Amino acid sequence: MKVKDIVEKLQLTVCSGAAGLEREVKGGYVSDLLSDVMGNANEGNVWLTLQTHKNIMAIASLKELAAVILVKGYQPEEDTRNESETEGIPVLSTSLPTFEIAGALFEILKNG
Repeated sequence: MKVKDIVEKLQLTVCSGAAGLEREVKGGYVSDLLSDVMGNANEGNVWLTLQTHKNIMAIASLKELAAVILVKGYQPEEDTRNESETEGIPVLSTSLPTFEIAGALFEILKNG
C-alpha cells in the first residue's frame, strides 16, 4: 500500500511533502518520544505523533519512514513543512485522536 492510498482511505490532509505520496507503507509506529521512534520504528513505517517541530523530519529521514501523521488537528511548523518538501516525506494531518487513527491505520494495513 502506498501513502496516497492511506491518505484517501483515512481522509488525511496532505500538509507537505506530496512528492512522497508514492512511498510504500510497510507498517505504523506510534510515539511522541523522538528517541523511542529513532530506536524502534522501521523503514517504511507511518509515524503517528503530535510533535510538529522540524526534528520529526530528521527522525523520519534517518529511519526512512514513509510518512508522518499529525494527530488531533495539529499542523506542522513552517520549518517542518520545508524539511518535508526537501526530504520528500509527506507530513499528513487528521483531526482524530491518536487511538482512533492508529486503529484505523492498523485495520487498513492488516486488510490490505
